[in-house]
Amino acid sequence: MGMKKNFVLDTNVILHDYNCLRNFEENDIYLPIVVLEELDKFKKGNEQINFNAREFVRQIDELTDDDLFKQGASLGQGMGRLFVITGSVKSDRVRDSFPEHKPDHEILAAVDYVEKKQPDVKTTLVTKDINLRMKARSIGIHCEDYITDKVVNADIFEHSNQTFDDMDPAFIDRIYSSHEGIDVDEFPHKDQLHPNECFVLRSARNSVLARYNPFTHTINRVLKGKSYGIEPRNAEQSFALEVLNDPAVKLVALTGKAGTGKTLLALAASLAQMNEYKQILLARPIVALSNKDIGFLPGDAKEKVAPYMQPLFDNLNVIKRQFAATSAEVKRLEEMQKSEQLVIEALAFIRGRSLSETFCIVDEAQNLTPHEIKTIITRAGEGTKMVFTGDIQQIDQPYLDSESNGLVYMIDRMKDQNIFAHINLMKGERSMLSELASILM
Repeated sequence: MGMKKNFVLDTNVILHDYNCLRNFEENDIYLPIVVLEELDKFKKGNEQINFNAREFVRQIDELTDDDLFKQGASLGQGMGRLFVITGSVKSDRVRDSFPEHKPDHEILAAVDYVEKKQPDVKTTLVTKDINLRMKARSIGIHCEDYITDKVVNADIFEHSNQTFDDMDPAFIDRIYSSHEGIDVDEFPHKDQLHPNECFVLRSARNSVLARYNPFTHTINRVLKGKSYGIEPRNAEQSFALEVLNDPAVKLVALTGKAGTGKTLLALAASLAQMNEYKQILLARPIVALSNKDIGFLPGDAKEKVAPYMQPLFDNLNVIKRQFAATSAEVKRLEEMQKSEQLVIEALAFIRGRSLSETFCIVDEAQNLTPHEIKTIITRAGEGTKMVFTGDIQQIDQPYLDSESNGLVYMIDRMKDQNIFAHINLMKGERSMLSELASILM
């Protein structure tokens, strides 16, 4: 057992994970009263963040009696105690550097207070706010990010598919000629493969796009077929369509920056398979809602949400433009929208729906917390396929980052499951200009 430590929590840690009190082992946890006051502001509303605030306050209520303020409340067997620091505590070290009265500065003063009260115990501020961590360090206060659900291996997003060079050309020939594919045990690099992984095989004279199919235990050729008028423009898009079009793969993650075609490919594949599903659902979280900056726009909830949903309709229009305006395909799409077989809407509006026999695409999934993604996946009923797309470099949620968001978390947890596939798209297919902007700016 190590030395006991003290941890002072910032509000954002609680809003990120309402079960955070369970993750500090035998160490003591301190909550500055200002944190409880900030939580109070988040209790009303039906966003995930509001649910987290209410849950946490409920937990504290169960834990505590009047002891909380004097000798702390026990967090349970083998755990530390929970204390609330009441009133505003004075700290010269904080006031000299940060004289204004702000919740952040009160939190720093609380850390200083705990440190002085127990000089022989290491005291650490835990916050997801990078600015506050900077301030803490500048006056010598020890701090860290809350990382219990961070993903260790983020470099899987740095490259697209694997390429295996120096293959035996005869092996590649066999993949071309075999309909059933080749037993994975014959593949020299089989230990490096995750289920449903797609890769390129190259020899001195030939190459092939291939996938490891865990259901048949084989390596199969990936074909470059069209899906509802959309043709893959490169190997990685072919790989995406391969797993999107396989009903045995129930959960797909498509990552990549803007312009790589993630949402378009998912939508095209869903339309190509519309006879297999009762409904196609395309949704995205509206992050700006939780920051309250769309309140001043006129109109009801649906109208306010419209600008955020526009990119999804743009993708649908790209597909429509592959066909003549009077074609059967376009008519079919319009009928599907009318009869709600094809639904495009904000993620918040589908909370209550049960999702059976649905091809469900969740766009911008990097803005979801691990808990939210889990909530969505656990609602999948029989015959449902779920696709999450997102750019892990582009996060608009203030308390998430590229290692603790739900999309990365899901990929990390699911990567060895047979029904899961992850394709990382690297090549932008919009234009040279948008490609440059997304790399350079």
